[in-house]
Parts: sequence; structure tokens; C-alpha cells
Amino acid sequence: MPKRVLTGTVVSDKTDKTVVVRVERKVKHPLYGKIIRRSKKYHAHDEANAFKEGETVRIEETAPISKLKTWKVIERVDTHKSPETSEAAA
Repeated sequence: MPKRVLTGTVVSDKTDKTVVVRVERKVKHPLYGKIIRRSKKYHAHDEANAFKEGETVRIEETAPISKLKTWKVIERVDTHKSPETSEAAA
């Protein structure tokens, strides 16, 4: 069975080897039809304490590591463009 992979923002890195990641999703309101944002926080394992608050990361589902942690951080997601691509577009 494939593991779920989610993308979210690190909201806390205060605990050792753990980050809290907020994952947002957009859903349509059942009656009014407006698109609304729903979010959920996941505790993810970060072995090297490499990820800091505010970064966008990708997390993967794993076997339980502790009471709250069943996810681990895979990688940092680069959301900004590199200088080479912006100069080539100009």
C-alpha cells in the first residue's frame, strides 16, 4: 500500500527531533459553494533538526514513532524561483 505524502508549512520546531507541520486543503462549502480553507497539524519526525519554522516541507506517512508522530519529513520544498530562471525570462 502506498504511503501518503502531504505538503505543508512548519509551524513549530521547538521540540527535539520533531516539527509540527500545518497542512491546508481547500474544500467547497456544501450549501453556499464558497471555497474555504481547512487545516490540520501533523507532528513529523526530523532526525537532524534541519527544518525551521516557516519552511514548506513534504511529509510522508510512516509506522508510529511515538504517541503523536506517525509522519516523517522527506524534503524541503523550494517555492521561490532561482535567479537564473528570472534573468532568462527578462
